[in-house]
Amino acid sequence: MTGGPLRVRILRSSEPCRRAAEGREVELRYYEPERREFVRVKSDLKVHYKYLSHDGGFDHDEVYEGVTQNVSAGGILLVGEIPDLDWIPAMLMERVFLGVNVHLPDAGEPVKALTRIAWIEAVDPESRKCAIGLKFKEMTKEHQDRVFKYIIHSQMP
Repeated sequence: MTGGPLRVRILRSSEPCRRAAEGREVELRYYEPERREFVRVKSDLKVHYKYLSHDGGFDHDEVYEGVTQNVSAGGILLVGEIPDLDWIPAMLMERVFLGVNVHLPDAGEPVKALTRIAWIEAVDPESRKCAIGLKFKEMTKEHQDRVFKYIIHSQMP
């Protein structure tokens, strides 16, 4: 390489990749491994849920009904309603949680869990319905086992 600036295009790369590119014009890509810990299965399960908070500004007694789009041992993707769009920042900052009752097809009592809101997307301002990514925070061992069994049975032919 003679004269001119060093042109290196590094996309989300690590330090060893940057050092390897020194003195060359290259494009390096670093692919992050999948961060999911658990297998997800598509599902269409009824969920009753309630917004919970220690912060007095987010009290809401209404129980909502939604539906899952997928389930994993780590959480669920819920399509449901938000009480107020102004709550979204507090929900994402873990000031508001969801208590959920997931109705599995095994006809037993609902699986109960306390969840934290990992992300929210596709909010319809009129209906306040959106996709809410929920991560299980607290759940009994029995209910956790039922979720595992549901996931395993869902993957069987």
